[in-house]
Amino acid sequence: MDIVPDTSVVIDGRVSEQIEADADPDSTVDGRGFAGATVVVPEAVVGELEAQANDGRETGWEGLEELQTLVDLAEEGTIDVEYVGRRPDAIEKREAGEGQIDALIRDVAGDRDATLVTSDDVQAEVARAKGLDVEYVEPRGRTVEHLQIENFFDEGTMSVHLKVGVQPFAKKGSIGDMHYQPIRDAIATEDELREYVEDIEEAARSSPEGFVELDEPGMTIVQFKDLRIAMARPPFSDAREITAVRPIVKTDLDDYEHADELRDRFTDHQRGVLISGSPGAGKSTFAQAVGEFLVDADYAVKTMEKPRDLQVGPEITQYTALGGSMEKTADSLLMVRPDYTIYDEVRKTDDFEVFADMRLAGVGMVGVVHATRAVDALQRLIGRVELGLIPQIVDTVIYIEAGEVHTVYDVTTEVKVPHGLMEEDLARPVIVIRDFETGQPEYEIYTFNRQVVTVPLNDEEDSEDSGVDRLAKQEVEREIRSIARGHVEVELRGPNTAIVWVEDDDISQVIGKGGGRISDVENRLGIDIDVRTFEDRPTGPSGGPQADASGSKQGEIVTPEVTSRHVMIPLEGHAGETVEVQADGEYLFTATVSRGGEVQVSRGSGIAEELERAIDRGKTITVTPS
Repeated sequence: MDIVPDTSVVIDGRVSEQIEADADPDSTVDGRGFAGATVVVPEAVVGELEAQANDGRETGWEGLEELQTLVDLAEEGTIDVEYVGRRPDAIEKREAGEGQIDALIRDVAGDRDATLVTSDDVQAEVARAKGLDVEYVEPRGRTVEHLQIENFFDEGTMSVHLKVGVQPFAKKGSIGDMHYQPIRDAIATEDELREYVEDIEEAARSSPEGFVELDEPGMTIVQFKDLRIAMARPPFSDAREITAVRPIVKTDLDDYEHADELRDRFTDHQRGVLISGSPGAGKSTFAQAVGEFLVDADYAVKTMEKPRDLQVGPEITQYTALGGSMEKTADSLLMVRPDYTIYDEVRKTDDFEVFADMRLAGVGMVGVVHATRAVDALQRLIGRVELGLIPQIVDTVIYIEAGEVHTVYDVTTEVKVPHGLMEEDLARPVIVIRDFETGQPEYEIYTFNRQVVTVPLNDEEDSEDSGVDRLAKQEVEREIRSIARGHVEVELRGPNTAIVWVEDDDISQVIGKGGGRISDVENRLGIDIDVRTFEDRPTGPSGGPQADASGSKQGEIVTPEVTSRHVMIPLEGHAGETVEVQADGEYLFTATVSRGGEVQVSRGSGIAEELERAIDRGKTITVTPS
């Protein structure tokens, strides 16, 4: 009798088990008459197991051990073993899940007129359809109550970290007060971790309470009951490592501050909510509490997770990436039409786009985001979705710190002049972020000079610059740097006034002909800008230009002429010179005299207004060579 085992029964060790049962009259396992048979092992099986072992997968090692057991039985004379057929090529190995290797195995069984032995029901049905003799062996199953790795956990343990050559460590404590500490003196060994991995993977395959969430070369992630277990191996990691994480607390919404207000907010209408916080702060625990509250409030709730580790009740269906894509999962959920979807771990651009698409389709969305400040969670959307849509996508930000609700923000859009700016023509759509408890605005987000900026509104009074001041300073500096070649510094002198210090060689370039270039910058930014050279910069505390004994620079007295469009200062004989204009010895601005022997300043600019005020007050206007 010839039998051809496929990969599934080799990995499970079922062939040797059946042979030994046939050879042992006292065995409690029902034999299948395999003793004395010729076991024809397809090279396709060997190639697949070798590939799995090279990737560090325990299934590959288990299968190779079974092949060695068959060789040992052959040496005892219990069976004969032959290796036949061809090895699968690289493409066939990659497409093993598409049935390429199973087809090679069936070909061997057909060529030898042998019985195909399998634990794969699909393989069995296809083989029968092709007229092959099939012996189907039920997959090995067991009821798993406890994993070996669980022996490292106690009541206060959130995660266990095992690595070859290192003491076992664990994170212990309570949410917000976790400590990473060794839990054993003896270092972990390769054999020890391999045994744990085998136990975990077997439980994931055989127990209805476990499943493999991800299986890639170098990394396998298993969910077993409430444990999420990540198993890394070389070459992905420098040594074999197991990290097992479990929730240490389960909460409901009543355990948190603002519970009544948050309940009303969630049920008022379907919302877009970001739950943010640093790793280990308790974001997922809070998300679980929100999910179960929504179910109790008669909402249909689903989750999108990869891996699936939220500890929610059976009323909430947990979905993972469909075909490796959360976009496909979202498309499916839109057909299911849940009232709320909890999207755990919104990290990449694709995640934010999926979150936004579902929210704009009318689904209430709760996203979990890593962030060190509440506003940072909202800023993750900038550049990923259109700015004006952000309040439609996210209207609530909840920041969790040490397991508590630390901050709640309400997010709205208003058309207004941004805080700290004065010109009415600067009105624009502004995203206003308010403290949910006090109603006070905390931040504004808007487009300023073609850039999206986030401006804090409640800076400390003793801080050197407010958020608007820093923004204005940054934008003025950026504009001037695009014109000047040398060093540039900006000094704010008021909410809408700045002094710009540039190199002597750059001043005419920055000011432009008749002050046109700097006027354009002023009009764009809504800020009056005074351009000066570093040579004129004061070295003392007076805050003005260097003065002589009388307190002002000596200069030529001039009489400006005010026209409908310009303020003109006649300076015959000074064409091409750079001059400094003063009023009663107080510096006003620096300009280059035109070829016609005059300085022209466009009316309506900040410089012109300051000059006109000085004229109206009867101040003496003087011009000094710069």
